[in-house]
Amino acid sequence: MADNAPAQDQAAAPQGQAPEGVAYPKTIKSYVRRAGRTTTGQAKAFEELGPRFLLQYHKAPLDAAAVYGREGKLILEIGFGMGEATAHIARVRPDDNFLCCEVHEPGVGALLKRIGEQEIENIRILQHDAVEVIDNMLPEASIDGVHIFFPDPWHKKKHNKRRLIQSPLIAKLAARIKPGGYIHCATDWEPYAVQILEVLNAEPTLQNTADSYAEKPDYRPLTKFENRGIRLGHGVWDLVFRRKA
Repeated sequence: MADNAPAQDQAAAPQGQAPEGVAYPKTIKSYVRRAGRTTTGQAKAFEELGPRFLLQYHKAPLDAAAVYGREGKLILEIGFGMGEATAHIARVRPDDNFLCCEVHEPGVGALLKRIGEQEIENIRILQHDAVEVIDNMLPEASIDGVHIFFPDPWHKKKHNKRRLIQSPLIAKLAARIKPGGYIHCATDWEPYAVQILEVLNAEPTLQNTADSYAEKPDYRPLTKFENRGIRLGHGVWDLVFRRKA
């Protein structure tokens, strides 16, 4: 999730591109390595629940029906942090299957722990770069939705090129979303919200479900982090776009 540290003001980029003078990185990465220590409870969850709920990355299309043991809508989540919102959404949408990508080991352990404590059955985790998962495991028109909640905003202008949500990635995702499927992004950093809106608007296969920013869908919970930000007067922006038929 994003923090709310002060940063210099940034001008919005035209047509969803990086701000002027800041080029896209040569390769897209969905993550940044973060320090963190796995707790005893998380390590136990890895040992006991990992064999069932952790998937191995393979350069082959995902057989979702085999992985989940059933048919169902497949929702990709990129970067779930400590898994609080992920677990909640999986519980309130039990008929959907959630494929969740996160490389941060304590976060993966925390979600595994929640899966065990809350008896969640419809989550599978890939502890791997989501971009490679998209490229090599998800064929075109194979997923029904995408969740990207509170990606790192990279506040400083010189770091904006590291932001996850840029046109090349959205084009990859849009190609893999079935007609009528959706992409739902949320951020608590307004300059990033502006850029995300421009990026999504610039993708010709996607259509906004609102005039601008969307009302928060009922399935996305307010996390402890988000509630703290709201108390401090910080905004949160949701964006929900659908894949055109």
